[in-house]
Amino acid sequence: MNTFDYLEVTVRLDPFTQEGADILMAELSELPFDSFVTEEPLLKCYIQTEQYRASDVKVVLSGYPFVADIKAAPVQGRNWNRIWEETFQPIVVDGKVTIKAPFNKNVPHTRFNIWIDPQMAFGTGYHQTTYMMMQRMLGIEGVIKGRSVVDMGCGTAILAILAAKMGARKVFAVDIDLVAAQSAWGNCRWNKVGTRVETACGDASLLQMSTYDVLLANIHRNIILEDLHTYVRSLRRGGHLLLSGFYEADVPAIRTAASDLGLTFAGQSSREGWACVVFVK
Repeated sequence: MNTFDYLEVTVRLDPFTQEGADILMAELSELPFDSFVTEEPLLKCYIQTEQYRASDVKVVLSGYPFVADIKAAPVQGRNWNRIWEETFQPIVVDGKVTIKAPFNKNVPHTRFNIWIDPQMAFGTGYHQTTYMMMQRMLGIEGVIKGRSVVDMGCGTAILAILAAKMGARKVFAVDIDLVAAQSAWGNCRWNKVGTRVETACGDASLLQMSTYDVLLANIHRNIILEDLHTYVRSLRRGGHLLLSGFYEADVPAIRTAASDLGLTFAGQSSREGWACVVFVK
């Protein structure tokens, strides 16, 4: 590791709100940032120097009037796992699912227990959208058990692992980021579901290889709208489509697009401004 192999990109918000910071983190997560820290009125974003493109950051943030300033400065390489260990706390969803790391102590044992490796960039379950997706999955356990499931934009593969632990016959976990796909592969084996979860690096075009009973996509709104037709073609009749990664204000556009493709709306959840919707084919 070089002495200065990371950049700290500091974004000043005016006015600062946690919702605004969450929006920016969601947007910037599409770029290869490793982690985020909020220190009002700042959002600090960390990325490997060789992967940083100032123009990409400016394009992503240009549409937000509350972004007052953007600065980038080199920082010394950090022990990200140590930092992560100091801050990560186990996550419990409805008393049924626990997401934990190996260094967590005295963690309650629930029906479904998921171990994850410290890879913050790809999702730990903290985000509202991941939490809601797990809640919705618990609500359709009978649909998932014994069926085929695909997890698009899988990240650390939390949703794929949960589907396997819920009894899915086969799970296909896909992420466009190679490091994320590798992290997913490792986490699935660590959770002893590697024989039922296939991981791959790629986009929605990979779904053309098969059809599925349940499709999970916790991705950015624009990607969902762009790939929705592929999702629908990949679903078997009667299949369930669970979508999140967007705000409540985005739901009408997604519902309209889904309806145009013949999907039936089956429910919606909201959590701190974020949304999760379910459709049936």
